[in-house]
Amino acid sequence: MPGVVPWTLAVIAAAISLLIIPAMWRLAPRFGLVDMPDARKVHTSPVPRVGGWGIVIGSMVPALLWLKLDPLLQSYVAASLVLFLFGVWDDLRDIGHWSKFAGQILAACTVVYLGGLSILHLPFMDGETLNPAVGRPLTVFALVGVINAVNHSDGLDGLAAGESMLTLIGLLILGYLSASVLVVTLAMTSMGGLLGFLRFNSYPARVFMGDAGSQVLGFTLGFLTIYLTQVANPALSPVVPLLLLGVPIVDILSVLLQRIREGVNWFRASRNHVHHRLLDLGLTHYQSVIVIYTAHAACVLGAVLMRYQTDSSIALLYASLVAGAFAALTLIERLVGAQKYVKPETRGTARSIRPQGRAPALRQGARALIALIAPTLMLLGSIWSAKVPRDIGLVAALLAALFAAELLFSHVVRSLIVRITVYVAAIASIYLVISYPGIAAQRPIGIAMLVLVCAMVPAITAYVRCTSQDTFRTSPTDYLIVFLLLALVTFAGIDARARSLVETIVCAVVLLYGCEVLIVRTIRRWSGFNLATLAVLAIMAVRGLA
Repeated sequence: MPGVVPWTLAVIAAAISLLIIPAMWRLAPRFGLVDMPDARKVHTSPVPRVGGWGIVIGSMVPALLWLKLDPLLQSYVAASLVLFLFGVWDDLRDIGHWSKFAGQILAACTVVYLGGLSILHLPFMDGETLNPAVGRPLTVFALVGVINAVNHSDGLDGLAAGESMLTLIGLLILGYLSASVLVVTLAMTSMGGLLGFLRFNSYPARVFMGDAGSQVLGFTLGFLTIYLTQVANPALSPVVPLLLLGVPIVDILSVLLQRIREGVNWFRASRNHVHHRLLDLGLTHYQSVIVIYTAHAACVLGAVLMRYQTDSSIALLYASLVAGAFAALTLIERLVGAQKYVKPETRGTARSIRPQGRAPALRQGARALIALIAPTLMLLGSIWSAKVPRDIGLVAALLAALFAAELLFSHVVRSLIVRITVYVAAIASIYLVISYPGIAAQRPIGIAMLVLVCAMVPAITAYVRCTSQDTFRTSPTDYLIVFLLLALVTFAGIDARARSLVETIVCAVVLLYGCEVLIVRTIRRWSGFNLATLAVLAIMAVRGLA
């Protein structure tokens, strides 16, 4: 795939995920892939658990097209397939923990004994290499542990996916700094698959990932973390994985310790996870997820910033974060008094974090500014770039044809095809103008485009603040995106070589939010924004195929 770079693989993964999940969603009731509510679960109505299909297929396809299929990658794919099949089986039949353990151990042994992945260095061993007779079983144990940690964190809408996204951001940055193509590519494609899934999984979730998704996701995090710290860059402290996998690891360990202390079955599902305790304190679903995201983000940030510090320093940081969080939680429980969480009778929209529909003049003015800037940036990006690679031209030609057909023959202009088309056009225009600047390389023009992007940020903020939640809904996914942008800006300060990539992602995300504002409020098929999008695709197609 000439001309494709890893971040575009994330776009492909997201697009595949967005296409597969709705299709599987419709088939879920026919095959019995539906999660029914019970006393332990938070949801109150049946929810399809097919999101894992989009995550796994969406992340695997572009990764396999980009990476060389060496023995390690072959073992990773085979192990992921084993976990996916066992996960689908569990989603269908609830097979029990022993059968699930069998699948997890089989998958872990595949990548350890056939792929050669093994833990070689342990904390506080001063760089001594571990005996393979100890390292390999330990690796199997670690992988199974991470799989179950992520699987058990999947208790609130968007929680497991969001925690995994934060870990993948850390892995992406550390993988890039370590020059690991495998880590960067799998992290990017996994993030793309998750982004597609999160569109349907943010509260109130319309789709769950199911065991088919959570097991493969946990395995991928464990695989990448071990490979990064043991193979790609052994100079990293072996304690870094604790921070990268911060909250899921400490959550499952605390639950196991509590079950042991109470003398109950270690493997029986219960309501003593951190997210259950936050709900019992009276926090809303939205607030509980944000609190956990924040704690996990602090751990991931610590992993990136302290990657080369001593083992004792990193262990002390992790212990301090964990001890502080649990001490605060326990203190609040004693002061406030935890009470059993009462499920809402209906699965309404996410809790609003802004006033409902006030300041109409400000809202209309903000939208008018976005409607002017967003299509202008897209058009300038398609025209001012020095060239349009042929593969982008081909994609643009295909999407232009699909978009024109949608506008001509469809009565609804907010379909998934329209949204994907607009997103691709927006991302491609930013990518072209930054990667192949042409006349945009001239300082005045570059500054002008930067001013346009910066001007859109307060306009989007004002529009969101003044718009009702029903019209433009925010979710914890937006928190993840903000964290990603802040992490990338920090990353650009660490490594100047990544500055153009960071600029592309940051500008593209801002433009995508602007496009989302316009898509949500666009009713007419032949609106100015739709025509501008069609023109952008046509220009890219003509220039790329000429």
